[in-house]
Amino acid sequence: MKANEEETLLVKRIRLLIIFFIFALIVSGITAFPLETEMRIACDILGISQTAPVENYTGLHYWIAKVNNALVNTNRDYPFLAYGYDWLAFAHIVIAVAFIGLYRKPVQNIWIVYFAMIACVGIIPLALICGEIRQIPIYWRLIDCSFGVFGIIPLYVLHIYIKRLEVLMGYEERKY
Repeated sequence: MKANEEETLLVKRIRLLIIFFIFALIVSGITAFPLETEMRIACDILGISQTAPVENYTGLHYWIAKVNNALVNTNRDYPFLAYGYDWLAFAHIVIAVAFIGLYRKPVQNIWIVYFAMIACVGIIPLALICGEIRQIPIYWRLIDCSFGVFGIIPLYVLHIYIKRLEVLMGYEERKY
């Protein structure tokens, strides 16, 4: 394969991975808006009654019932607390927008990949430490950690592709 063809193929792969990551961030963000509806659907799928006492359940079913109960009661009595979830959703979307610069100029904007990788690593201590403080069950904290673990995989591949593209282009970083 000629260098120019390899460069074109590499740019396509890079952009596909970036589009995937943008999509994942946006979907992850948007799902923070309708939490009560999502929990109601999860309860329906798992056969959890919205009227039965939470104590009727064990394990994951107990946790889902408890979270659902908390969301329903909080949204009814203190709807302004859900504003924090709105900001969480917005933050995901804003981070996704940053990836547009990476899409346009991947070699020059590789710092966005590093930023995202740091965020993925940061999820793990956040989930383990804050999850413990907030009394989140360990299995749920591990699910939260998996976002960082699975998020870093495409980012690492993206990093490799961008570094390969940098060599093919003969790119030299400007000195300031």
